[in-house]
Amino acid sequence: MNQPSPAIVPQGAVRRLPHFALWLFALAYVLPGFIGRTPWRSADITAYGYMAELAAGRTDWLAPTLLGMPPDVDGLLPYWLGAWALQLAPGWIQPGFAARLPFIALLALTLLAVWYGIYYLARSPLAQPVAFAFGGEARPNDYARAMADGGLLAFIASLGLAQLSHETTPALAQLCFVALSFYAFAALPYRRWTPALAALAGLTGLTLSGGPSMALLLAVGGLATHAMDRRQAQEDPRRHRRGLWRLFALTVFITVLASALDLWRWRIGLPASATSWQSLGRLLLWFTWPLWPLVLWTLWRWRRQLFDRRPSRHLSLPLWYTLITVGAMLITPAGDRALLLALPALATLAAFALPTLGRSLSALIDWFTLLFFTGCALVIWVVWIAMLTGTPPQPAANVAKLLPGFEPRFIILPFLFATLATLAWGWLVKWRIGRHRAALWKSMVLPAGGAALCWLLLTTLWMPALNHARSYAPLVQRLQHVIQPSDCLAYFGLTRAQLAALQMHAPQRLEPMSDSARCDWLVVNHDILRQTPEIVSASQWQTRAALDHPRPGDDGVVVFRRLSAEPPAPR
Repeated sequence: MNQPSPAIVPQGAVRRLPHFALWLFALAYVLPGFIGRTPWRSADITAYGYMAELAAGRTDWLAPTLLGMPPDVDGLLPYWLGAWALQLAPGWIQPGFAARLPFIALLALTLLAVWYGIYYLARSPLAQPVAFAFGGEARPNDYARAMADGGLLAFIASLGLAQLSHETTPALAQLCFVALSFYAFAALPYRRWTPALAALAGLTGLTLSGGPSMALLLAVGGLATHAMDRRQAQEDPRRHRRGLWRLFALTVFITVLASALDLWRWRIGLPASATSWQSLGRLLLWFTWPLWPLVLWTLWRWRRQLFDRRPSRHLSLPLWYTLITVGAMLITPAGDRALLLALPALATLAAFALPTLGRSLSALIDWFTLLFFTGCALVIWVVWIAMLTGTPPQPAANVAKLLPGFEPRFIILPFLFATLATLAWGWLVKWRIGRHRAALWKSMVLPAGGAALCWLLLTTLWMPALNHARSYAPLVQRLQHVIQPSDCLAYFGLTRAQLAALQMHAPQRLEPMSDSARCDWLVVNHDILRQTPEIVSASQWQTRAALDHPRPGDDGVVVFRRLSAEPPAPR
């Protein structure tokens, strides 16, 4: 027996958010962070290094390396996309930005897939609101559109989405392909070819982006969800069987593909200490804010459908995706990048909390969001003013201490965009607190708008400071001041990110220390040298400088000069 729906939604509550405003808002979230910056450390610059090596033809396309080092993430497709963009981009486009162009499209496609995935799940019969005795309940299509609008806003409001979704790394590619497969399984009962193509692209792309195990688990979950959909099996058994065979064939295909390309890699290990578990718990709480409180509310209000003998696709599918991705966060080293893949499913579950929220809870969300993001925006503006003018003195002193050598300057275009965004936030707040007809997505307007505002302010007003703090360019520039003009630089113990930065910013040819007979200069990772100082022979090399990155971390290097290259002493 099907349990009654907890959603009581009249037709007046599902008025549409204008699509022009929604996609303009999405565009304002997508572009900042991709424009006006250099590759950041460490994953961002590392991925760019492999893309540049592929584009220059210095490595194998099926086994890319960076100066002989394989990538940490075993994906192929993200590096291919960046390399193809570098090869096809005209000369007037900066290489760093050219490599980001496919990833801008991937993020935009992610937002599109999330919207349509929620839309089709909200059209599920068991997801519909309660039918009124005399009519007037929300129509299915209008209800689904309003739910998709609210779910997309919740997705954009996720705090963990901002930075990782604007990096040119396999993590963004994996997010896009997970969202595509999620849409495919959600739309399977309603469309014929589009879900099949989306499932093929999503699961194949995820397999080629370093996640074959996750692609296989998601395919099995989608297959099981479709198999348990008894309603469609009764209404259209032929389409139901056809969908099962397509999903089964796709599962076999990705298994064969991953085996043929030797993509199976297992890096599994549970946290070994209580501190590690606490760190993962904190990551889960802030990374998925404000989704997780709404997800818990959804599970409570829809608990009857959750444990029904005939599980609904709108709950079982996002729950399966959540379990797989959160489980990956617990057992893989890069927990934040694994948790990024959970956001489409969590946003979907959060969307189904919207038709069950009371006025008091919605007001609490609005006021908390208003105070939090307004305070964050105010801090960003105050610190920016302090960087330029020295007033207030304390923030200016903090910036000077954290970013030695940084010289702030006023740039008109980012200032104009930041000003327009701040004025738009003020208008949005005024609109939200005004008296308007109820709409399902209204509770998510301020969280999404506040997250987009702060991200835009950070990537406009603070972009020069962020480039100085998160880019290797300042470190490489200091290195160039130390070494004399030469065409060769030996290295030892440098990380992949450091090597990629030298490839991008330094004009010298790089050679390993063992093959550096012709190199007069040597650069060594500071931590490696501190642990094993005997690796550099004092009879051959003389220390010239120890250089640290402006931002504290493990990125310091020590520069040596070959003794035989020293000019003769004057007589």
